[in-house]
Amino acid sequence: MNTKSLVSLLLIGVVVLAGSMCMYTVGEYQRGLLLRFGEIVEDDLQPGLHFKLPWEEPRLFDGRVLARDLRPEEYLTKEKKRLIVDSFVMWRIADVTKYFTATGGGLELRAQALISPRVNEGLRNKFGERSVFDVVSGERESLMAELTIDIDKQTRDELGIEIVDIRVKRIDLPPSVSGSVYQRMRAEREREAREHRAQGNEIAEGIRADADKQRTVILASAFNQAEQIRGDGDAESASIYANAYNKDQEFYGFYRSMQSYRAVFKDKGDILVIEPKGEFFEFMKSGMK
Repeated sequence: MNTKSLVSLLLIGVVVLAGSMCMYTVGEYQRGLLLRFGEIVEDDLQPGLHFKLPWEEPRLFDGRVLARDLRPEEYLTKEKKRLIVDSFVMWRIADVTKYFTATGGGLELRAQALISPRVNEGLRNKFGERSVFDVVSGERESLMAELTIDIDKQTRDELGIEIVDIRVKRIDLPPSVSGSVYQRMRAEREREAREHRAQGNEIAEGIRADADKQRTVILASAFNQAEQIRGDGDAESASIYANAYNKDQEFYGFYRSMQSYRAVFKDKGDILVIEPKGEFFEFMKSGMK
């Protein structure tokens, strides 16, 4: 290899090295800025191939949503009840310049260390304004939504970080008070159950009283109608008897006597000791003549 070829190869190598030093790539999921002697000269770099001067330095950061598990903390509720809360926060970079400045170079661990106390303080305040029932089930969703909005305002302005979501994974009672709290909760549920039973019994008594009243009214009305029908029937029966008696008094007397004989002597074992005189035996005596 002659000297001219060697020089050409060296020039090509220098050009390739200089080109590699002047080019860099920003990924689709990355956020970045360009520094010149420690000073930001270009921020919010877009994804793709970029060129720079040899003395300029690109700083690239993960622009995806990141999750941070927070250390379980103990908070007081409105009733001064202690709860151990295990939570996590999801965040991403909103303003690269603010993020780089606030975190001292864009360190992810530094960013998480700045987010954690703000979230803990927000949880402490929100739990202190609500009861145990509210934070466990009643207003838990609205509490998390409010807290996310409040913390997001702080971190966007101060850190250039967007808080995507804050969630509570688990809520426990301290071991020292869990037994007494469960006992009070059980007593409260039993009290509510007694109240519901008492209300149910009161309603049931009202229904029974109303049913008894309706029954009495119905029976009285039915008895009244029955008496009227019976009276009308007795009157009609008496009228029929009277008409029959007036048509043939002798036959009617005979018929009534036969009914009396049948009633008196219906059982063969019946014995009647009486003097065979009087009107009762009138038709028997007449039959013997």
